[in-house]
Amino acid sequence: MDRILGAHMSIAGGYPRAVERAAAAGCNCLQLFTQNNLRWENRRVSAQESEKFQEALRQFRVTHPLVHANYLINLGTPVGSLWRRSLRALTAEFRRAGRLGIAWVVVHPGAATDGNRPKGLVRVAKALEEAFAALPPENRVGCLLETTAGQGNTLGSRLEELAEILQRCAAGERLGICLDTCHLFAAGYPLTPLEEYHKTMEAIAKILGLNRVHAIHLNDSRTELGSGIDRHAHIGEGKIGLQAFRFLLNDERFRNLPMYIETPKEIRNGEDMDVVNLRRLRSLVEM
Repeated sequence: MDRILGAHMSIAGGYPRAVERAAAAGCNCLQLFTQNNLRWENRRVSAQESEKFQEALRQFRVTHPLVHANYLINLGTPVGSLWRRSLRALTAEFRRAGRLGIAWVVVHPGAATDGNRPKGLVRVAKALEEAFAALPPENRVGCLLETTAGQGNTLGSRLEELAEILQRCAAGERLGICLDTCHLFAAGYPLTPLEEYHKTMEAIAKILGLNRVHAIHLNDSRTELGSGIDRHAHIGEGKIGLQAFRFLLNDERFRNLPMYIETPKEIRNGEDMDVVNLRRLRSLVEM
């Protein structure tokens, strides 16, 4: 039973280099930033860059490219200037993804730094609607809201909050969900034993709908269940453990979903840990 497994890769040297790195690590799919993830710059994607990126995907047989939005974006902020800057940055992410031929952009919902979470959710939905409205008709890029760990006033750690954003935003099928195993676990959703795994997945199905889940981030957690702290660990080396990933990888409901590791970039004993983590995951898939 094949799984679509990949990793987040650096775009240093250009977008095609990210594809080359993915292929070298044994990835089937790829996640990337479209520019420096900690700067507000609005990078433009040229037609030549787009063509070379698409050519690299075909050459190396890497599928399901996924954009992760800039970390500075905060759609839930009560600060008007930051909200407008975040809106412009998200719209720019959608434009770059469209130019690169990438279908989805993953974004963290943001934080209600004033502590008013209900109003923060309203601001997130409004930003998404305005970002979509600013795009030309030919750009049909969609947005995936990522589950979060729940640190501070970060929105999206409760499934109900994500459901409210989906409900408030009139974007239809252009809006979906990206599950993150580390974030779910840190937010208090257990992934083992099997009975608890099923309970968590049933909650996702009931509250969000599994049809809204279009991607999964596979990360172990350095912190305990319900810690509210987002700290990624290598697969099988954190508090989640290998068994949870075995359940997920062999869950028929997710058979055709692309899954991306965002584990620490590290060389250990001369071997790239992306290669090690992907090998561990593939070893869990039951034939």
